[in-house]
Amino acid sequence: MGDAPDARSVARDRGRVPDVAGAVVLGGCAVWSLVSAAGRESRPEGVLLAVFAVAAGYAFGRICASVLPVAAAAAAALGGLGLAIASGQGIPGATAGGATQPGHTGATAALLVLATGAACCAASAARPVWLRLALRLLALAVACVAVAIGSLPGAVAGLAVVLCSLAATRIRRRAPALVGLALASGLVAGTAWGMAADVLPGGLTVSLEGALTPNRVALWHDAVELAEENPVRGVGPERFGKLSATAQQSLGSDGKPHSAPLQQAAEQGVVGVALLAGAFGWILHGLWRSPRPTAVVLGAGAALTALAFLATVGNALSFTPVTAGAGLLAGLATARVAGDGCSERVPASTGRPDRTRADSRP
Repeated sequence: MGDAPDARSVARDRGRVPDVAGAVVLGGCAVWSLVSAAGRESRPEGVLLAVFAVAAGYAFGRICASVLPVAAAAAAALGGLGLAIASGQGIPGATAGGATQPGHTGATAALLVLATGAACCAASAARPVWLRLALRLLALAVACVAVAIGSLPGAVAGLAVVLCSLAATRIRRRAPALVGLALASGLVAGTAWGMAADVLPGGLTVSLEGALTPNRVALWHDAVELAEENPVRGVGPERFGKLSATAQQSLGSDGKPHSAPLQQAAEQGVVGVALLAGAFGWILHGLWRSPRPTAVVLGAGAALTALAFLATVGNALSFTPVTAGAGLLAGLATARVAGDGCSERVPASTGRPDRTRADSRP
């Protein structure tokens, strides 16, 4: 009888699994960027900064949400909205110098999506009806701001996140929904790779090229060629612009292929792609294991999946505020809230988390 595990200790041990997995994945991303840069005129600093931003944002979100879950998420939403509005003159903090970077429009959309996701998380966690309604209106307001500042991708993605968050209030099993989000992300990434490798049907290729612009598709072609020439280590971080003929011939080019998976493939090889996919999988696994209510988890999952879509066809992850914001939102949605009834209860007999109490909350 004395050997039976305590329910809270079992839940605590299970909750550590995503943290350990995250440390392994992020550590692997940092180490591999150094490996792929070894012996070359390469600059892994950007990758290292992105890894640090995700880790710092995740830790900060976990800490803040453990004490003030609703207020922290609402503050994150307002902060992301403020950064998106300010990004009309460039993303603040995107670089150590210079106010504007090419491709900041995609970063603006990403910040708006993250702000919408944070507002939805705050609304799902709020108890008073009036506060929940006010936070839902904040999420809709972010989408309206996206239209006002001319960010159509941000508006469309933000509205999709709001709709997913509303639907999540009626979902009791989070695993199938998270699997669906993962499959949707894989489908978008696979379509982008097929477009870059010229393996899609002709009609689909023509329609997608019109939406993506021929210049971006040409950059993707260069990324695939570089990945095929250097399949394991890639050409090295921050070297795509020097080796891509399209990037060199493009006026005002930022030297990036404007697709996170294709950039990883070109610059860090298949291992880099696997680590990028592993980072997204780690976040989804953490959301699945999260003690927060299902509506909060799926709202954050929808926003992070929308960010994955934008990163697949754009340059969003090249900006530190975006990577830090992604980590922050993941931390907010996976925190163990002190004194909240939404914590997992794990029966000692099964070791499986019982989320009935958490998921039954409105």
